[in-house]
Amino acid sequence: MSNTAQVSASKRIEALLDDNSFVEIGGFVTARNTDFNLSDNATPADGVITGYGVINGSLVYVYSQDATVLGGSIGEMHAKKIANLYDLALKMGAPVIGLVDCAGLRLQEATDALNGFGQIYLKQVQASGVVPQITAIFGTCGGGMAVVPTLTDFTFMEEKSAKLFVNSPNALDGNYTAKLDTATAKFQSEEAGIVDVVGEEAEIIDKIRELVSILPANNEDGAFDECNDDLNRVSDTIANAVGDTSIALADIADNNVFFEVKKAYAKDMVTGFMRLNGVTVGAVANRTVVYDDEMKEAAKFDAVLSPEGCEKAAEFINFCDSFNIPVLSLTNVKGYKATVDAEKNMAKAAAKLTYAFANATVPKVNVIIGEAFGSAYVAMNSKAIGADMTYAWSNASIGMMDSNMAAKIMYADKPELIAQKASEYAALQSSAIAAAKRGYVDAVIEPADTRKYVIGAFEMLFTKKEDRPSKKHGTV
Repeated sequence: MSNTAQVSASKRIEALLDDNSFVEIGGFVTARNTDFNLSDNATPADGVITGYGVINGSLVYVYSQDATVLGGSIGEMHAKKIANLYDLALKMGAPVIGLVDCAGLRLQEATDALNGFGQIYLKQVQASGVVPQITAIFGTCGGGMAVVPTLTDFTFMEEKSAKLFVNSPNALDGNYTAKLDTATAKFQSEEAGIVDVVGEEAEIIDKIRELVSILPANNEDGAFDECNDDLNRVSDTIANAVGDTSIALADIADNNVFFEVKKAYAKDMVTGFMRLNGVTVGAVANRTVVYDDEMKEAAKFDAVLSPEGCEKAAEFINFCDSFNIPVLSLTNVKGYKATVDAEKNMAKAAAKLTYAFANATVPKVNVIIGEAFGSAYVAMNSKAIGADMTYAWSNASIGMMDSNMAAKIMYADKPELIAQKASEYAALQSSAIAAAKRGYVDAVIEPADTRKYVIGAFEMLFTKKEDRPSKKHGTV
């Protein structure tokens, strides 16, 4: 039975879609297998309701697993219904939303059920980068079923009762549920980084509707909405948000709406969606401070790239590029995280971030809002790796390293000159003006004017086309 107070599969669909818009497909399908007395059990819809409807008028395909039918387990016909839904979604170019509450593989159907898992995986892979895929976990999602949400683009999870795991906590060497429950939404969002949004069931439904409304329907569709916000709106407070860039991004977004994804994971990197002049834009930003709802400092980070932050950003950029969503970056970074654990993955993760930015052919705009030092800056959507437009706040610092550190290295044998030379180095090599003189920055702007500059840049880049060498795909 479901872990979520027996909220029915049909009720979840009803809450998700616009009123009276759902049309069921395959409602009369039942299990075919008769082994182990399976025929003695009623299997209405074979444990999954499938069909289509609309969210704010836009077509979506939905499946919702019914935990009251054999625990919502996946068997042959259950899987075929989901695979068929994907076929329709690919033909029509519309998102697929899965509402998961599943006991896993249906043991009575053995290889037929295993083949069903494979059919679902294949359809998900074929749909990847073609239509958005969203999974919401309300009950159990374990074993092979745990692969399903990680093959989709965005994963939502009910915060109290939902479970996501490949191996249950008690099956992990040296672990048990009371010690560390690795199946919880908290663990999967904060530690594993699989879950994008955690909340109560009603909140998750609302957030899915919001996300669907901001995304394009497919990789050939645009994501536009009417803008009723002032395109030249000036923000006198954005400079104070240089630390918590989720606030800065909301500040410049249309109507101050920013939809952050993977909010609980790798908090030193912000990723999410916003609209600028009605156009959906993906945002990636370094973060050094996290403020809570009461604007109190909840966490603090160095202005460095971490392996988790790099991979989080790279995955997000790849999604945006697949769906022709322009990318805005806010850069404030001076190096790489320097710990033994970070060093294990730092180079590879930085390479993934560099590759994602450089490989993306969508319009790319970078705003340097603080420090931009060394190769970490280069990886953060610099002009060198393909940013179409680069702006810098007037107080930004750009260069090889901090001017004081550079002076100490260059004049180690003349300590009396360090202060003087640091000042000279800052003016000649580390200022926004110095970078602009060399063409690495297109314009030096005041923080308050950021919104109008980035909107203007994306409007100019709207028809961007970029040819790349012919290849099947990259390997990073």
